Amino acid sequence: MSRLHTENHLVERIGWLRAAVLGANDGIVSTASLIAGVAASNATQSAIMIAGVAGLVAGAMSMAAGEYVSVSSQSDTENADLARERKELAEIPEQELDELTNIYVARGVEKGLAKQVAIQLTAKDALGTHAREELGIMAQTQAQPVVAALTSAATFAVGAAIPLLVALVTPGDKLVVVVTAASLVCLAALGAIGARAGGAGMLKPTLRVTFWGALAMALTAAIGHLSGTAV
Repeated sequence: MSRLHTENHLVERIGWLRAAVLGANDGIVSTASLIAGVAASNATQSAIMIAGVAGLVAGAMSMAAGEYVSVSSQSDTENADLARERKELAEIPEQELDELTNIYVARGVEKGLAKQVAIQLTAKDALGTHAREELGIMAQTQAQPVVAALTSAATFAVGAAIPLLVALVTPGDKLVVVVTAASLVCLAALGAIGARAGGAGMLKPTLRVTFWGALAMALTAAIGHLSGTAV
C-alpha cells in the first residue's frame, strides 16, 4: 500500500520570515541604542523613557512604510512581467512553447520529451508555468506588501518593547550596562530562532546579529557620553 509523501518547504516562509526577523532586530537594536545613548548623556529617567517610546512608535511606522514601499515596488515589477508574459502567450503561443521547450532542454531533458512536457504544462497552466520557469516567480515567494508591512511593524514594536521594559525597571546608574546586556541576549536568541525557522545553521547568524547590535549600541553610547560630557 503506497503512502503519499508530503513535504513542507522552508521557502514558503521567506516572505514573512524576512520581515519578522528584520523588524524585531531593528526594534531591539535601534531602541536599545537610543536608550543607551540618551542614558549615557546623564539624562533623567523620564527623558530616557520618552525617547524610547518615541523611538518605538516612529520606528514601527517607518518599518511599515519602508517595507510596504519596497515590497510594492517588487510586486509592481512582478505584475508587469506577468502582464507581458500573458500578452506574449496570447499573441505568439508557438514561440513561447519553443522557449519553454528550450528551457527544459538546457536543463538536460531530451528534446522530444521536453516538447511533450512543455505542451502538457502549457495546457494545464500556461502563465503559471512560464512565470515559474522563465521569470522565477512562484506563489510561495511572490511579493506581499501588506503582509510585509504589518509583520515588520508588529515585530519592530515587540523587539523595541524589550529594552524599554528593561530600562523601566533598571536603576539609572546601571541602565546602560543592563539594557545593553539584555538586548544582546535577545539579539542572539533572535538570530538563533531566525536561523532555525529558515533551516540554516545557527552559529553564524547568531554571531552576526549580535556583533552588529553590540557595535551599534557601543557607538551610540559613546556619542551620548561625549555629548553629556561636553554639556
